[in-house]
Amino acid sequence: MTQAPDIADYVVVGGGSAGCVVANRLSADPSIRVTLVEAGRRDTSPWIHIPVGYFRTMDNPAFDWCYSTQPDAGLGGRSLRWPRGKVLGGSSSLNGLLYVRGQHEDYDQWAQIGNRGWSWADVAPIFEELETFQRGGAEGRGTNGPLQVSDPRLRREICERWIKAANATGIPYNPDYNGPSQEGVGHYQLTVNKGRRSSSATAFLKPIRGRANLTIVTQAQVLRIMINDGAAKGVEIVRPDGSRQIIQAQQEVILCAGAIGSPQIMMLSGIGDPHRLGVHGIEIAAALPEVGRNLQDHLQARLVFKCREATLNDEVRSLLNKAKIAAEYAMFRTGPMTMAASLVFGFLKTRPELATPDIQFHIQPWSADSPGEGVHPFSAFTQSVCQLRPESRGTIELLSADARDAPAIHPNYLATQTDRDTIVAGIKIARMLGRTEPLASAILEEFKPAPDVVSDDEILAWARQNSTTIYHPTGTCRMGADPQSVVDPRLRVRGVRGLRVADCSIMPQIVSGNTNAPAMMIGAKLAAMVLEDRAAAKIRNTSRVSANKVA
Repeated sequence: MTQAPDIADYVVVGGGSAGCVVANRLSADPSIRVTLVEAGRRDTSPWIHIPVGYFRTMDNPAFDWCYSTQPDAGLGGRSLRWPRGKVLGGSSSLNGLLYVRGQHEDYDQWAQIGNRGWSWADVAPIFEELETFQRGGAEGRGTNGPLQVSDPRLRREICERWIKAANATGIPYNPDYNGPSQEGVGHYQLTVNKGRRSSSATAFLKPIRGRANLTIVTQAQVLRIMINDGAAKGVEIVRPDGSRQIIQAQQEVILCAGAIGSPQIMMLSGIGDPHRLGVHGIEIAAALPEVGRNLQDHLQARLVFKCREATLNDEVRSLLNKAKIAAEYAMFRTGPMTMAASLVFGFLKTRPELATPDIQFHIQPWSADSPGEGVHPFSAFTQSVCQLRPESRGTIELLSADARDAPAIHPNYLATQTDRDTIVAGIKIARMLGRTEPLASAILEEFKPAPDVVSDDEILAWARQNSTTIYHPTGTCRMGADPQSVVDPRLRVRGVRGLRVADCSIMPQIVSGNTNAPAMMIGAKLAAMVLEDRAAAKIRNTSRVSANKVA
């Protein structure tokens, strides 16, 4: 554990996907003192850096907050586990390593509803400067950024059959879904560098840990933001031994604690709905009823098909095969241990009149009930399908005034007819592809759902009982130009000076794809805005001093 200084210019709360980028960019100016506070430990475990290590880190309290939702009516009253990274690098240290920017139209829509500066034309250069796309040579793709993005080092025949089956139905192969258009099928791009995970921590923190003006504090949970006369003045942290400390922020506090952590910390600090906070005896610092509202997530239906040919399930079943896989990785950094959560993607439309894809496929040459429980004892592969732009909205609410108590998560899945229709349509498309050659001849039987689940009502009932999160919570500190929004387009919290938020909680609408890459972009954009505002303030102060001298 690093000793935290008592004072800094900027205190960044959360060393995850966005927070690491913020700390990197702000501390690049040696005159700026930055303290990065992370509740989890340092990212020293080898399982974090081995791509397939998410099988060991997810649902593991050493690295994961291990959140659970409240029973959800849309899922038949089921409660879901919601993994979130509690380690340096945050969820980028234990996610499925898939690099997806989202559709250009997502960001244009943000701008159209009043968020100036967030259109695709505004954010595309940020994505480009953050990455090194190892394939190279593609327009709009970065070649000199800290984050390494590569093609998979692993392919499996069952996934290639799926691509060809999609092609046979008229769906085109797309070599770069992060390029001009997202639509089509192909191979995922990964945050992997030479067979090792490229997390936000390894990309943006590791190279700069020696900066004298940057302090990285781990195993320190933020209890509350210190607010005085309507301004954020610092944070109070607690260590595992119970000791507490206040870190003052001379300039700003920047929340990067994620779509669950950021609204929780704000509410604990008196920023939120006065009625809901009053229940817990929390004094109101700023009445912002939308804090914790607008929660969105991608719900995935995971279809499992038993196969006539061997899949990864068979490869990892014996100790001898596991030893061979480990040896291949140790010697060459290749093989199944380099595998991301999925090998093959599909971005498709459920209805021809749609302008852009509304569902996403994750194709995996293995099957399991959950990553932490091991693979099924038979040959099988998985088609996961999720709705890209759900209409349903949920909430994050406090269960107590104690920061160490997890908040209540109410996802409110499948609450609208569009969401229900879309998941049913996605499951039907997955089944159709499974019955198309050259994939059909490799399938022994449909395992989940069973073949007798046929009608729309039966499919929806199966989805309610079996679908799960794909780990993309967003939207709980909504950005907007309207006075009801939590943060303005420069990510400043309304009603509290010196406080900003930079993580997926600020998304007014969830992006059409995985959220790790957009989170890093948000962190970089926040840092740029902070530095712009800092420079403008210096100019104003200089002008004021000059005017006083003249007077």
